[in-house]
Amino acid sequence: MKIPTDLTQRKISGGQEFTYEGIHGPQYWTKDYGTCTGKHQSPINIEEHEVEDVSFPSIKFVGLQNPQVVTLTNNGHTVAITFDDPEAIKIYGGPLDTYPYIFKQMHFHWGSDDKEGSEDRINNIAYAMELHAVFYKKSYGSMEAAMHYADGLAVLAYFVEVDNTEFNPVYEPLLAAFPMIEEVNTNVTLNGPINPEKLLLPGEIIVSDYYTYHGSLTTPPCSEVVIWIDFKDPFRMSHEQIEAFRSIKTFDNQKLTHNFRPVQKLEDRKIFRNVIVSDLFNSGDIKTISSSLSITFAAVLLTIPPELWFAFFGL
Repeated sequence: MKIPTDLTQRKISGGQEFTYEGIHGPQYWTKDYGTCTGKHQSPINIEEHEVEDVSFPSIKFVGLQNPQVVTLTNNGHTVAITFDDPEAIKIYGGPLDTYPYIFKQMHFHWGSDDKEGSEDRINNIAYAMELHAVFYKKSYGSMEAAMHYADGLAVLAYFVEVDNTEFNPVYEPLLAAFPMIEEVNTNVTLNGPINPEKLLLPGEIIVSDYYTYHGSLTTPPCSEVVIWIDFKDPFRMSHEQIEAFRSIKTFDNQKLTHNFRPVQKLEDRKIFRNVIVSDLFNSGDIKTISSSLSITFAAVLLTIPPELWFAFFGL
């Protein structure tokens, strides 16, 4: 790929140095970060025959039409995408109810080959890659403040499968800049703006077809503050495009060949699949979730001692 010349590259300060292998890998995160021992951790395996079909209000996106300047960052754990005006991008509806959530960043998870790389799995099947778009609840004021609440964050998860015949043109401008962020703690800004809609609403995605559950960050500190929305249908990238992510380097100057956390136990959680109301009637399984019983509400319930909500619901 030709490296574009309209880029601004710079070195940035580092972050925490957890890893995906060795003595600071996922199997040791519970020792280094106590919050990674929780009962509602992510990622999970989604067994389709065990999910509950429900109908949420439509998910609404705000601010996707205006092109924005994009910055790519290698933070040693992933490649992150940020926009110059992130607060202009919001989502609400679906399991989030009417509460707006503000865009923070997007990042990727991948494996050492195309057979695995996604974090959540469907029927124990992994995709080659997974893209996460992270939002925080506007009423909490900031990402940092939202991290203290069970419904503080919403993450849109997009599965990525390999296309053996074509590359994804949306990602070509980004991937062309990867040689400039191979080193850890570097970033590069593309001067040419990109329409956020192309990244947040890829053409293959059916926005109304998703799974949702309450879980955690998939990296330390593994805080259980996330409403997950996993779109069922994947979008595609070529093998060469996915392979480019494996050239990113870590804190020990090694290639980041994989950066996904193993699946965690579901424990007592329910997974919901959103379906349109007509499908529910046709199947004879008429269940809807009103605005008063959303995943947001369920997330808050998780903070209440079990003996109290057992008594409340007469269980």
